[in-house]
Amino acid sequence: MAERSVVVGETSVAPTDIEGVISDELKDDTPGVSGEVMLVNTDSFDECNHDLDTQKVTTEEGEADEVVGEPQSPIRKVQREQDNDLVGNMGDMTVEDVVCKVEADNVPVIPQHNNDDDEDEDDVDEEYLQSVDWLQKEKHIFILSESGKPIYTRYGKEDRLVTLFGLMQALVSFVADSDDVIRCIVSGDHKFVFLVKSPLILVAVSHSMASIPQLFMQLTYVHNQIISVLTASALTRMFEKRRNYDFRHLLGGTERLLDNLLNMLDYHPSFLLGGVQCLPLATSIRETITQTIIQYCSKIKNLVFGLIICQNQLISLVRMKKFLLHPADLHLLFNLVNATESLKTSENWMPICLPKFDPNGYLYGHVSYLADDCEACLLLLSVDREQFFTLSEAKQKIVDRLRRHHCLEGINTAIRSSAYTVKAVGAPELRHFLYKSKTTAQFTCPQFTPPYDSDEEQRRVFGLYQLLHHRVHSAARPLKMIYLVMDTHTLLGWVTKDFELYAALEPLVTKQNAIVYINKLLRWIKNDENRLFILSSPTF
Repeated sequence: MAERSVVVGETSVAPTDIEGVISDELKDDTPGVSGEVMLVNTDSFDECNHDLDTQKVTTEEGEADEVVGEPQSPIRKVQREQDNDLVGNMGDMTVEDVVCKVEADNVPVIPQHNNDDDEDEDDVDEEYLQSVDWLQKEKHIFILSESGKPIYTRYGKEDRLVTLFGLMQALVSFVADSDDVIRCIVSGDHKFVFLVKSPLILVAVSHSMASIPQLFMQLTYVHNQIISVLTASALTRMFEKRRNYDFRHLLGGTERLLDNLLNMLDYHPSFLLGGVQCLPLATSIRETITQTIIQYCSKIKNLVFGLIICQNQLISLVRMKKFLLHPADLHLLFNLVNATESLKTSENWMPICLPKFDPNGYLYGHVSYLADDCEACLLLLSVDREQFFTLSEAKQKIVDRLRRHHCLEGINTAIRSSAYTVKAVGAPELRHFLYKSKTTAQFTCPQFTPPYDSDEEQRRVFGLYQLLHHRVHSAARPLKMIYLVMDTHTLLGWVTKDFELYAALEPLVTKQNAIVYINKLLRWIKNDENRLFILSSPTF
């Protein structure tokens, strides 16, 4: 990207003003960089351009385009390479099979709307749409079918917003009649963003600081969450067979997943950065955990991924050779565990579609917490639907060895003490930062401290990070560096080939001190990188 100066008021800062004095040792040894890769390295905005009709499967050899539905799908590829019979792909099921499967898994089904019990529909819609509380929400998310059937609204009830859903469907159809696709409408400080992913239409209405591309990204995550439950092929087949089908029967019970995902999208930087946060952990403990997973899982056929997570952070990941895990898929796994309290009480066996890995097939997940006295969750993902007992036995062996080596205690200690503050850096005028290693798709950040100790202030600074991120990634005018001087903050955004850095500093910090603090921050991250990042890529 070309270097540009950023002018704010009377302050002009060229990228070379800061970059030119970055310590020489850091130029050659960037924090968090590793030659071993376990996660797909991608910009979060790639989500906006990803079309589920064409799938990019990322392997250690690079990316290869594959047409969805062809035999080259990753799940089928694993099955063939393991010389196994075709198993467990719900993409081969009929629509009725999918419905039966969802209901068999005890997912509650939302009752169909009963028009007989309603007031006059137009009056109800009008009253609901004029609700002050509803109108003042910062961001609304709507999901409907191409036929205009309401499926989901973040706030309120779908049945009370039938007219609004009809209007959104009419807008999409009107533009489609001109052989075009509606993307967005801007009115005042409101942005109306449309994501048409047949057979679904997703709409965001926002007056937040999120940019239009960022809202596209968020809608794509919502779409991926739905695909993770049904698979893309099953969803398409069902709609082709029954165009007026009420999708809520299939998605019933998943509202908690969508609600939790949307809440995290509002504040968690992992989605904005397209990266994964690791639980800060001593290298020796993490290595013992990883080797334990390998020891008891390496001989299990058809096992693709084994990982341990906690509080939306990654502790360890082991993968089948040739296959990488996409951060967007890992975010969905985080959301599944975070939003499902019932996982804590038993071992669970469930079909999970990872849209970036294969949008048309299921992996089968053995999901369970390590122990009653440990908050970490173990996920073993296989292409074989008959492996529950094999993976359950492996899980017990993993837990027994981790307990013998005191790793469960180490995890608990790390959970209690992992949230470091910016004071650890030793830069007095540095308030907060986000640092992402682009090669590993991992990031680190401190917990919020004063003046960002209230929810309102945290939302404000996250909005400013969204602004910085949008400016440096703008397709029309990308920046290598942006330096904003404001009344209450000084903000820095900096993107190189190896990392992204977004920092909030005191409003009166001088440019010279900002340079000193950025050097100190990068040096601190470098010194602690083995605890903050996973720099190896273990395989089965």
